Amino acid sequence: MRVTLLTMDHHLASAASRVQRALNVELPGLVLKVHTAAQWRADAQALQACREDIAQADLVIASMLFMEDHFLPVLADLQARREHCDAMVCIMSAPEVMQLTRMGKYVAGQQSGGLMGLLKKLRPQSSKPSDKSAPGTSAGARQMTMLRRLPKLLRLIPGTAQDLRVFFLVMRFWLAGSEENLRRMMHLLVGRYAQGPRAALRPLAQAQDPIEYPEVGIYHPRMKSRLSEKLRDLPAGPKGVKEAPTVGLLMLRSYLLSGNTAHYDAVIQACEARGLRVIPAFASGLDARPAVEQFFMREGQPQIDALLSLTGFSLVGGPAYNDAQAAEALLKKLDVPYVCAHPLEFQSIDQWAQAQRGLLPVESTIMVAIPELDGATAPTVFAGRAGAAGSQCQGCAKACTFDAHTQDHDMHPCFERIDVLTERVSRWIAVRRKARAERKLAIVLFNFPPQAGHVGTAAFLAVFESLHNTLQGLAQQGYAVQVPDSVDELRERLLQGNAQVHGTQANVLHRIPASDHVRRETWLQEIEAEWGPAPGTQLSNGRELFVLGIELGQAVVVLQPGFGYEGDPMRLLFERSCAPTHAFSAFYRYLREDFQADAVLHFGTHGALEFMPGKQTGLSGACWPERLIGAMPNVYLYAANNPSEGALAKRRSAATLVSYLTPSVTQAGLYKGLNELKQSIDRWRDPDLSEGERANLLELLQTQAQGLDLAGLTGEANDQALAQWIQNLSAQLLEMEYALIPHGLHVMGRAPTAEERTSTLKAMAQAMGIEREGLIEAIVAQGEGRWASLIPSDFDDAQRSALQQLVQSNELLQQEHEIHGLLRALDGRYIAPAAGGDLLRNPQVLPTGRNVHGLDPFRMPSNFAIKDGRRQAQKLLDRCQADGLPLPETIAMVLWGTDNLKSEGGPMAQALALMGAAPRFDNYGRLAGAQLIPLSELGRPRIDVVITLSGIFRDLLPMQIRLLAEASLLAASAEEDEAQNFVRKHTLAYMSEHGVDLSTAALRVFGNAEGAYGANVNHLVDSSCWEKEDELGDAFVQRKGFAYGVEGHPVRHQALMQSVLSTVALTYQNVDSVELGVTSIDTYFDTLGGFSRAVLQAKHHTQGASATAPGVYIGDQTQGEGVVRTLGEQVALETRTRMLNPKWHESMLQHGFEGVRQIESHLTNTMGWSATTGQIQPWVYQQLAQTFILDPEMRERMAKLNPSASAQFANRLLEASRRNFWQPDTQTLQALQQAGAELEDRLEGVREGLPA
Repeated sequence: MRVTLLTMDHHLASAASRVQRALNVELPGLVLKVHTAAQWRADAQALQACREDIAQADLVIASMLFMEDHFLPVLADLQARREHCDAMVCIMSAPEVMQLTRMGKYVAGQQSGGLMGLLKKLRPQSSKPSDKSAPGTSAGARQMTMLRRLPKLLRLIPGTAQDLRVFFLVMRFWLAGSEENLRRMMHLLVGRYAQGPRAALRPLAQAQDPIEYPEVGIYHPRMKSRLSEKLRDLPAGPKGVKEAPTVGLLMLRSYLLSGNTAHYDAVIQACEARGLRVIPAFASGLDARPAVEQFFMREGQPQIDALLSLTGFSLVGGPAYNDAQAAEALLKKLDVPYVCAHPLEFQSIDQWAQAQRGLLPVESTIMVAIPELDGATAPTVFAGRAGAAGSQCQGCAKACTFDAHTQDHDMHPCFERIDVLTERVSRWIAVRRKARAERKLAIVLFNFPPQAGHVGTAAFLAVFESLHNTLQGLAQQGYAVQVPDSVDELRERLLQGNAQVHGTQANVLHRIPASDHVRRETWLQEIEAEWGPAPGTQLSNGRELFVLGIELGQAVVVLQPGFGYEGDPMRLLFERSCAPTHAFSAFYRYLREDFQADAVLHFGTHGALEFMPGKQTGLSGACWPERLIGAMPNVYLYAANNPSEGALAKRRSAATLVSYLTPSVTQAGLYKGLNELKQSIDRWRDPDLSEGERANLLELLQTQAQGLDLAGLTGEANDQALAQWIQNLSAQLLEMEYALIPHGLHVMGRAPTAEERTSTLKAMAQAMGIEREGLIEAIVAQGEGRWASLIPSDFDDAQRSALQQLVQSNELLQQEHEIHGLLRALDGRYIAPAAGGDLLRNPQVLPTGRNVHGLDPFRMPSNFAIKDGRRQAQKLLDRCQADGLPLPETIAMVLWGTDNLKSEGGPMAQALALMGAAPRFDNYGRLAGAQLIPLSELGRPRIDVVITLSGIFRDLLPMQIRLLAEASLLAASAEEDEAQNFVRKHTLAYMSEHGVDLSTAALRVFGNAEGAYGANVNHLVDSSCWEKEDELGDAFVQRKGFAYGVEGHPVRHQALMQSVLSTVALTYQNVDSVELGVTSIDTYFDTLGGFSRAVLQAKHHTQGASATAPGVYIGDQTQGEGVVRTLGEQVALETRTRMLNPKWHESMLQHGFEGVRQIESHLTNTMGWSATTGQIQPWVYQQLAQTFILDPEMRERMAKLNPSASAQFANRLLEASRRNFWQPDTQTLQALQQAGAELEDRLEGVREGLPA
């Protein structure tokens, strides 16, 4: 008799394999074949073997096949075999699989209700936050009780009920899946269903009930019974039960019962070797709360110092569902560090070690992204299946080899990762137990790109003011830190000190002799292969390496070194694993070994550590972030609106994030000449103006508009043209006046003023659709206690709820959460999770001071995002039509991880909508793939969309990459008229020209190679290391020319990319954050600008000199329903509402040093747009020069605050002139050159009357 067992992974597979030996004796002739989706999904030979065994099986058992990736490859085979085998038993799987069950008289799908009704009651349910069930009575426990009762109830009912009874017994056998229970399960099924010649086995089969095991219990390899329900049965801890620091381990019951425990045993032994007492606990099902409540808490108080989950799942839930709210409620009570580690379920250890991306998409989603919703930190691989016999793991220097004895389905520990994991947990416990006054803290600031004017870089944060407040908070809470008397003193001590002596950008805190570095650097050979002999040229005098920073008692404030390629960005043109510099590696070694920091605090968004070479997720000992941070507890202060890069910090540097607020927002308003122009327009509308007055006013209006570089009156000045011109001017002024802008920088420890809260709450109210005169002012004035009296009588329930949210936000904005959150993190306590995003869109980011996470990738894009994506796609097409352009055949679109996480997948939904596609979700509501919208419903042709992804999108959203790639493939494969399907039109043309298959020609998703980030265009512009614009386009294609198909593996397809880009009509990207405009950060021109330049160069290849640059469009979704602008319009709006606007630049200058740096970066980014697109008007540079450099008072003011950034500002204007981005008149150019020279002299310390 042939029995084929199909299951998701290897939890019970090894036990099932071992059962075969017993069955050979007890049921002669029975052959059991075990196949796992983990193997067949990525191995064609394994899939073929599985299919062959299904085709010959007399009995088929399928379990835990939830995901389409797992069951679709074998579904047709199961369907074909269903009527030809003795029985097919499908348990705990997707409905498509469950409906194939055929057992005796029971045939799934033929009886209504019955089995499926009962199964719905057993299906995992999310627990409500109000659920107050006692320990041991979770939803999972209640379902198990029901499962035990059902067979007893069905025993006496004849007919189909007996087969249902067997079905539920099979579930019980599987859920208590020890070797003995699996053996009994086989006996039960053979004894009841063996047919024909196999019926001779029936008398040999011995039907027995399942052996019962504890639903909730503890495990230890040294316990006599190995499983127990009593805590006292555990072996004594290293220092005795009471004194030893204690870690609670969570394990999967299925592994324990099946005897597949070597990986758990290794973690237990490693913890105990570090002097930790270990409480290894488990619970049935996938709800670990009963184990936590029964063994890790006593009378509501925690009895452990850290919680380490080894399940690979969220605390409450598994691959089919999760309940983050219930998990957070329990973890808050426990209030200890919560670390999640995971075994490799869908690949072997050696496959993971060799893979540049690390975890597979399904692994990174289920085992990393979803536990992060609970507040989990430091995701770490700790085990996996062995590789093939004779294979060797390259994950670390241990280079483990696998032999014939390891070729089972059991999990094998990865000892190097377990060593790091347990040391990391031990270090967190040590921090938790150590007195604050004794803790040594390393506070890391950033300096990117490295220059004196950029020290203390962090997005939206006034770093030095925030740091000073943080130091005061630390001192007040007992840390032995020395707090400088003022922010200025703190900054000066760091930036000056002995910097001039050593020729560095900041004070030298520590010097490392080159000989010492050579002796101690573990990975010296790799670094020297990249950067030459030690000590290298970065932060070195040729004899020593420098660590920049200052000592403040038990704390040091240090500057993280740069990547090393800032002065030579051409190094990045070729994809390779670029090791960090000598200085970078020595910096973190100093923190680990010399200073011996108890914890590291990375201060602000963001540094370079998490972007160092290595796997995307599931890092190994060969990955540089792991090598550098080691086991040091890492706390990372991160902007609340950046969940994507924050996730990278968590996954690649084991960081616990603590969020900080973005700046207050306000309406830009009008100023100077803009106000005067508005007054003139108001006068124009006066019906009582005489003809003479109107003529004079028209002349004034034209002069004012010309002086402001606004469009003048062209053509014949008839009444209609005049009215249209005045209307356009008025619309532009209105747009500028009510545009939202950030107001200054955020300062930790300083609550927003009443005025700042009012402007922010007004913007939030507008986003909620609540606009009522005086309402927000009343909320700010009266506070939370009296908000009910403020509710207008005509408000509906939704408006009342929104108003309550505004009231709560007002209260939270007045409270200090961020320094408090840092202190909690440094105390080794649980930091509650919070979805990252923009405050205007998601008030739930308040309070800050929490552990930022993204969304569940299974749920992206959301229903709202799908609808909004369709609206935004239509807005873009409407704008093209308004500009007189034909319907574009191809659109080039940029997708970032941050924008998609904050908007629930809005931009990706827009790309799908343009293609005429939509996401497809399975029965559990999880993303399963793409589907085409019928052309009849779409109402227009399918547009070819070529996409460039950010490296962070690639890392965080692999399932969405597959979605986009599948959508393109489906569109290319659709048998539709090419005039109605531009994807297919271009795909077939490329196939014909290059002789490739359709799946290759349909590739439309491009990005970096695995492990690489960015297009390098920004580095070229920032360092001025380019001569011709084509160098920028070449850099983009070189870095971003890797195509991603449905399997998610990047392959360089430069010719395909060039072909697709040559058909692009326009390039496009969304902007959805008020805090970030296209001139705020260099990443916009690095991606969209580089993309646009690459398009033009591709057109030159096919069209020659007649090629024209593509239109560049921005979808501004910061307010209302959004608006589509050209790049020129967007830059003009940002320049007028921010850089030239006193409200904006004065709010920046109040932060001194850092404010000047922000102003300078806007100019550099503006020049980046000129370099990549040529679509920036010259007046932008002229006005910036007049405002900041040619005004002596402003120039002097900026030079005093930040001489380096001020000099850089002047030099950028001169560079823009040299590159013909603007052509100032001779007088302006000379004045600019003189001012630039004065700033350079000031920077070098030259003054009139002093020797040079």
